[in-house]
Amino acid sequence: MPRIVPSPLRFLKYGLPKQHYHHQQPLRALFRPTHQYQSLRHQSQGPRQSRGGYNYNYDHNSYRQYRPPNRWSIKRHIGKGYLEALILIFFLYKYKYPKAIMSSSLIPNNPDEVMVIRDLTPNVAIFSVPFSRFGKIPIGGRGTAVRLTSGSIAVFSPVALTEATKAKIASWGGQVKYLVATDIEHHIFLSEWKKAYPAAKLIGPEGLPEKRLKVKNDPKIGHEPFDVVIGKNTPRPYSVDAEFDKDFEVEYIASHPNKEVVFLYKPDKVLIEADLLFNLPATEQYSKVPEEKKPKPGLLGGWFMGMNSTEGEAKGMKRFLWWVVSRADREGFNEIVGRMYRDWDFEVIVPCHGEVIEKGAKEVWGRVFEWHLEGKK
Repeated sequence: MPRIVPSPLRFLKYGLPKQHYHHQQPLRALFRPTHQYQSLRHQSQGPRQSRGGYNYNYDHNSYRQYRPPNRWSIKRHIGKGYLEALILIFFLYKYKYPKAIMSSSLIPNNPDEVMVIRDLTPNVAIFSVPFSRFGKIPIGGRGTAVRLTSGSIAVFSPVALTEATKAKIASWGGQVKYLVATDIEHHIFLSEWKKAYPAAKLIGPEGLPEKRLKVKNDPKIGHEPFDVVIGKNTPRPYSVDAEFDKDFEVEYIASHPNKEVVFLYKPDKVLIEADLLFNLPATEQYSKVPEEKKPKPGLLGGWFMGMNSTEGEAKGMKRFLWWVVSRADREGFNEIVGRMYRDWDFEVIVPCHGEVIEKGAKEVWGRVFEWHLEGKK
């Protein structure tokens, strides 16, 4: 019976092998040729000569046969599972260590022409724009404005401050009091919104103020001080001020690679997040882009989009959340997403990337985070 070649993806769960058939050398063993299990009748036959002139040596304790490596066996190994590892390493590298680029290159040349502004409820408006990850994968971007019961406005993951955006804010009274970065990635437009609405408080996760201070040559990103920083040492329940706390519940996921802060707008039962949950494809966010200008995701992009869809059983997203997103502290991650599922009353989920979930949001949450809520199956 041929030996099953272990996929490197299994090492995420089981770790590197502690020993291997070939002199207990686990790394070299990844590129060794396959073994053949010998039947018991061979254990007394001793060495024999192969067609290629090699000696086949038998291990009489485990009845295994060793064949020296050749170019064909190495090719078979490369084709059995290692492509998966290359894909995973590529996305982990790009996801956690994105290449430093100017923020201006991420902004469409004509944001007003391609932005979709829509009211989800009388007090929640979304600003959907095209955005492609690595310039190839159309994941879209989205900002959210919420009018509090006091009349003040909070803006989450703000997008470009265009004339149409200003007009929408002005139609609500124009009193922007809170500017919120929902993680350490969605912060590029904070400075221009702060200049337009200087009385607004800046809110963000730990690590973001330091990240922005390191940026020296990008005119879009300023060094404004943050009024509220939410971190793992911040006592729960997380608080901004009495006016904000009256309308919002807040959770912070320190184990998320992007330091995710999630908000629930209680009056309209709307959950607002950034990268915790994608819902690709980004149909609305690209709805105003001409077909010939839409990026072509290709094979890897299609794989990534499939891994970040909530359709059906969402197996790809379950695996991505389990093995990649929550790997730093899965127990803590499970506790937080479970608490939001049990204690928060929401009917709509607004992600930064992909479609807004306007129906059955609680059911989608339970399905996507099933392994974190009930244990991996």
